[in-house]
Amino acid sequence: MVEISSSLVKELRDKTGVGMMDCKNALVETNGDIQKAIDVLRSKGRARAESRIGKSAKEGIIEAYIHPGSKLGVLLEINCETDFVAKTAEFKTLARELAMQVAASNPLVIERENIPKETIEHELEIYRNQARNEKKPENIVDKIAIGKLEKYYKEVCLLEQEYIKDPNMMVKDLILDYKAKLGENIQVSRFVRFRLGEEK
Repeated sequence: MVEISSSLVKELRDKTGVGMMDCKNALVETNGDIQKAIDVLRSKGRARAESRIGKSAKEGIIEAYIHPGSKLGVLLEINCETDFVAKTAEFKTLARELAMQVAASNPLVIERENIPKETIEHELEIYRNQARNEKKPENIVDKIAIGKLEKYYKEVCLLEQEYIKDPNMMVKDLILDYKAKLGENIQVSRFVRFRLGEEK
């Protein structure tokens, strides 16, 4: 069996951004062949991140972001499975990115399941009335309303918003990338956004 050196593990980690233990296991599996190990990690990548969704995420950090000018700020709690990952630069970078996202895009909730049913019904009724006022046929009014509701979710739900630094990906895709890199379940638990002089 090939001896897997820490420098080889580090090299693989630098190339892939995946956790140290995952890198070591991939190198053991491929007898130290770094290129094959990359292929192994890539094949497991997102599927592995998805498989960790049910894992308990009770460690983490609270990130504070103050926008230049000190008139807008965000506090955000983001959780992972271990204190080790919570202390990594990658995890802190993700926390920062998400806090900046909240500052820039002002979501109301983390995901659509957090929106009260009454709010959803209220929005649907507004969209139905809009469609009727535009003289749309009654048989497509509901379809139009549901389409507009999907757009509403993309505006108010953090996980469904376009990522401010890459409109081709949603915030939940960004988090999924970090789950794959760090090998742990990651969840945003809560956030609050403050604007100077704004009443809640």
